[in-house]
Amino acid sequence: MGLLEFNKLPINTLVGADWKTFNQVTAGRTIDPAYKGKYRLTKAVCRLLSTLKPLQDRRYEKLLADKPLEHDPVFILGHWRSGTTFMHNVFSCDKHFGYNTTYQTVFPHLMMWGQPFFKKNMSWLMPDKRPTDNMELAVDLPQEEEFALANMMPYTYYNFWFLPKHMQEYADKYLLFDNITEEELKVFEEVFTKLIKISLWNTHGTQFLSKNPPHTGRVKELVKMFPNAKFIYLIRNPYTVFESTRSFFTNTIQPLKLQDISNEQLQENILSVYAKLYHKYEADKKFIPEGNLVEVRFEDYETNAFDLTQEIYQKLSLPGFDEARADIEAYVNKKKGYKKNKYQYKPETVELVEKNWSFALDQWGYKL
Repeated sequence: MGLLEFNKLPINTLVGADWKTFNQVTAGRTIDPAYKGKYRLTKAVCRLLSTLKPLQDRRYEKLLADKPLEHDPVFILGHWRSGTTFMHNVFSCDKHFGYNTTYQTVFPHLMMWGQPFFKKNMSWLMPDKRPTDNMELAVDLPQEEEFALANMMPYTYYNFWFLPKHMQEYADKYLLFDNITEEELKVFEEVFTKLIKISLWNTHGTQFLSKNPPHTGRVKELVKMFPNAKFIYLIRNPYTVFESTRSFFTNTIQPLKLQDISNEQLQENILSVYAKLYHKYEADKKFIPEGNLVEVRFEDYETNAFDLTQEIYQKLSLPGFDEARADIEAYVNKKKGYKKNKYQYKPETVELVEKNWSFALDQWGYKL
């Protein structure tokens, strides 16, 4: 158990941003009175830590900037709470994969210099379980890279955790890339490539393994960046996804937000963003070359993770399964006793999902 409780953090994760990104994210945005103290403390720590960024920049330019990627990445896609974390952890048992770590999500500019010191302190302070479920938390465990990207540039969907009143704006621009400018898109490409190279350097992998729900809306751009990238799309019961996402967002946003948002508005945003993400993925998956996409029901994967993992390796022509077989099997067997949250669907939940997400229920055949 860490020294600090997640919901009582005196700062938020913007402490790990570079100074330019912090100012671009918060410029012109209203900070609600209740969060001005958290904002000022976060800003002060960010200002101090960002003075160390040039140390990493110099090392990156010397060691990694001109080094080409050996393989295009593997992207695990799917809406939040669709089982992407479990799959990410299973595949990361394969040592040929590299990934973004939990430490890196908060301190992406303190990876190639000072990491042992800062990681030790983060490990001491952070809780050992996620606040919304029983999944383990640790500084070196795989984590979705959107949090790291949010500390490296202002053009990410996860700005909504800090400024939730602008959630729909961030969704249209940086989740779906509908209203993003060419200049912003170029920054995204450069920063994401930099993150991948540092992640591989840090974890000694040769192929980047991504688990990042926002990428579900960026398939066309990702194929442009990485023409031979592999994609795994997870599908899960929409009733469960709604209940779980509402709980996850409601709890996770508490220590991060600098603005208030009502539970009703957050729920409306969840309903809207799910639909946007679903339709964008369905429209853009045609850009993925044949043989580079596998779609999986999480309920099937959860029941038979080892065999389906082997099947996915074969379908996507991924290397490394035989070498990773024992580690994957050990992890899957360890998780067989994992106790998940159980959801009892209230009548209003059923009504909301059937009213707003009937397209997913119909396409995937989920029924109560």
